[in-house]
Amino acid sequence: MTINALVVDDSALMRKVISDILKEDPELNVIATARNGLEAVEKVEQFRPDVVTLDIEMPVLDGLHALGYIMSECPTPVVMLTAVDSRSAESTLNAFEYGAVDFIQKPSGNISVNIADIADEIRKKVKMASKVDLKKLGFMEEHVKISRENKGKPLPPKPKKSNSKIVHHANGKIIAIASSTGGPRALEQVVPKLPGNLKVPVVIVQHMPAGFTASLAQRLDGQSALTVTEAKEGDVLQPGHAYLAPGNYHMEIASVEKGGIHHEVVKLNQKPREQGVRPCANILFKSLVPIYGSNIVSAVLTGMGADGADGVEDIKKAGGKAIAEDERSCVVYGMPKAVVQRGLADSIVPLERISSEIVRMLNSSGD
Repeated sequence: MTINALVVDDSALMRKVISDILKEDPELNVIATARNGLEAVEKVEQFRPDVVTLDIEMPVLDGLHALGYIMSECPTPVVMLTAVDSRSAESTLNAFEYGAVDFIQKPSGNISVNIADIADEIRKKVKMASKVDLKKLGFMEEHVKISRENKGKPLPPKPKKSNSKIVHHANGKIIAIASSTGGPRALEQVVPKLPGNLKVPVVIVQHMPAGFTASLAQRLDGQSALTVTEAKEGDVLQPGHAYLAPGNYHMEIASVEKGGIHHEVVKLNQKPREQGVRPCANILFKSLVPIYGSNIVSAVLTGMGADGADGVEDIKKAGGKAIAEDERSCVVYGMPKAVVQRGLADSIVPLERISSEIVRMLNSSGD
């Protein structure tokens, strides 16, 4: 079955480049192109494509406003194209709230030289997006409505935290979360629902390139009673603190002895990609096993591929717990499916119950 795509970009060169990339796959057809958001809305209604690639920065009507019109008037899977800067990162996160399925980072520098580096990614993400059930994005409607109503209102004050540093020891517990496609939206339904007095640290891998994870961490921090930061080399893990792996870095946790006391610290590296990704959830999960053993509660959320399953298997062998997001709420049922099919999941629950299930598992094991 041929997948018909609409390519939207204000650059004639980018329209041609993206179109040529898609046409290299016999399953993909470029049914039309558009040079701004207004044309995009009109051509979505005219041609009814299976998927849209949509630039964010455009004249007449920008990508975010066009996305809003498309999702409300003629819902169609959309993959955003975005540049690399803090403003674009924030716009990309807003696009997920408006209903975008995924995003592609435009190459920097000489386009003709660097575009080949992401050609496979473009084709893969467009094909994947075309298969997404948009009703699953509606799973978030109430959250989006609330977030829009509260936009501009001051956030409620976070619970005051003690100034004294609480050293987290290896005989404590830890929560480990992995997500990919659809993950930023999913994490906004999980992390802010975790209690602020959580007695354990949280470590998270979300597949995103460099430059985007800092904005995601900042957004989650503003929504959460927990402290959420992009992880840095040498960070000492603290209870009630969530650490998001930075884009383009694998994150591991190591136990370091200082003055006779063991501290768990963040270690970052740029070793080769695993499962085609960096950061890789398998690497993070496996690093936890020698330190925390049976005291790990892991959760694998929506995402393409199978990253996380090998790490969950090691966690399970050590006596830890595993939660998989239910297919009914997954934007892409890939990563959780790999966990479920291998019989590794202790619990399979929809997105809105992930956080309460994490807390239940912590409490049931004596926390």
